[in-house]
Amino acid sequence: MGAYETKAWLAHYPEWTDPNPIVGSDTLVSLFNTAATTHPGRTATWFMGKTLTYQALNEQVNRLAAALQRLGVAPGDRVVIALPNCPQHVIAITAILRIGAVAIEHNPLYTAYELEKQFLDHGARVAIVFDREAETFHTLQETTALETVIAVNLIDAMPRHLQLALQVPLGSVRSQREELHKPAPKAIAWESLVAKPATPTNLPTIAQSDTAFILYTSGTTGTPKGVPLTHANVLSVLVAGAQWVKDWGAVNEKVLAILPMFHIYGLALNYGFPLTVAGQMVLVPAPKPKLYQQAILKTRPTLLPGVPLLYERIAQWAVEKHVDLSSFHSAISGAATLPQSTIELWERVTGGQLIEGYGLTETSPILCGNPLDGNRRPGYIGVPFPNTEIRIANPDNPSETMPDGEPGELLARGPQVFSGYLNNPEATQKSFHDGWFRTGDMAVMEPDGFIRLVARIKEIIITGGFNVYPDEVEEAVRTHPDVEDVAVVGRPREDGSEDVVACVTLRDGAPLDPEGLKEHARQRLTRYKVPRTFYHFEDLNRDQTGKIRRRAVQQELVAMLQSTQ
Repeated sequence: MGAYETKAWLAHYPEWTDPNPIVGSDTLVSLFNTAATTHPGRTATWFMGKTLTYQALNEQVNRLAAALQRLGVAPGDRVVIALPNCPQHVIAITAILRIGAVAIEHNPLYTAYELEKQFLDHGARVAIVFDREAETFHTLQETTALETVIAVNLIDAMPRHLQLALQVPLGSVRSQREELHKPAPKAIAWESLVAKPATPTNLPTIAQSDTAFILYTSGTTGTPKGVPLTHANVLSVLVAGAQWVKDWGAVNEKVLAILPMFHIYGLALNYGFPLTVAGQMVLVPAPKPKLYQQAILKTRPTLLPGVPLLYERIAQWAVEKHVDLSSFHSAISGAATLPQSTIELWERVTGGQLIEGYGLTETSPILCGNPLDGNRRPGYIGVPFPNTEIRIANPDNPSETMPDGEPGELLARGPQVFSGYLNNPEATQKSFHDGWFRTGDMAVMEPDGFIRLVARIKEIIITGGFNVYPDEVEEAVRTHPDVEDVAVVGRPREDGSEDVVACVTLRDGAPLDPEGLKEHARQRLTRYKVPRTFYHFEDLNRDQTGKIRRRAVQQELVAMLQSTQ
């Protein structure tokens, strides 16, 4: 029998880890309520120097929950959140869930072009948004079911002395102020909704099977797919995570929340995980060194979920500036391969452990992790998480389990796996086989149960820790009148990541205008999705059906670049 049949990975679990922890009857709502009731005086959030206790946070949650009810939000309704990491984001999530509604997370910097399909899909009538981007959502009111836009001013969440400093009439101060706030006169001001004490009424009983969140992930079709996650899905990851980290909660845990909470990775680990022990969320609104360095110096966090480049930068800063990072006992990396050199640097500087894990939006998000007892394996995504089964299957016949050491598609089964895409039964059917979720990633399971990724079936480009889906970018580029067709691929970099680039064929007589094409893309896409460079191809490699073969185009591009060096 192979590693899957014998569950060989269990031999690598730390001694403190229960392989089958019981989730119990908790929901995300009861988890927060317990923290607020048991530890009302503990600090729940830190934001640019201002703190809120669990008691104060709970009061704000009640005020917003009552306001949402007044706006007509009922159990099962969907409410959009499009905010950076800030106290209002935490309050919004908790209030929405408390009244039995569903929180839909969107990147606040997305354009109306990017968001429209998603709003048409989920049909949310209320959106809580960063006031700087409110105009984007007013545009969506014209074409979708969106009726009410609530605008959040980040300056309101800052300490009083910083608020006063931002009123100084200097050019440099004005630019800082404009990064944090832009008047949104057509929207309802957040502060007007939470100004007075209020309590929501007729609160529903929340079940574990109720949908808590909807997040969007894009597949190879380029069409955004909604991923509903239940309270049980997310709770199962939090319970397993608490088993994975040794003595979680033995100290006053402080999670450094740099990863955005509009991604499931940041949402689960920055919001949910601290709640399990009434811990503190150290909220960083943008991944800017000045912001997270200040947060580290002021709060001394204990846990950092992140991506490899983030650990590298923080550790190098600590070395250069002689900063004490010994408060970090654990760090969990995802989204890209974690270099051995980064592990060694981080652990030398902090004295804590840095491990690599793996998961997807559809899995809430964790499927695998390296053990935190020193028994990790660099270059591997680790072993299946508690209560989780992983099987490496023949991608052409998913019923067939591949022999140990042979590559195949990574299939997953467990309580964290979602049940299907929103309004998309066809995509759901393709993504499951006999109860197993097909991740679309090729992997190898070693005889001892450790797993290594070898390829991505879905052709996702990973750049700067972000996933970029070629079809979405191609769709935007194709709207340019000079573009006949386009293939968006990753241009390999020396550090193992990729740059997003576009290979285009042009209409008759049209010249290649890289800056014009880039500006066209900027108007439709978030910055990290905009191609770095545009290359002119006479023809794009296609299969017999006329479909562009991206891998072949990428190989041709690499060969062309190498020949010109």
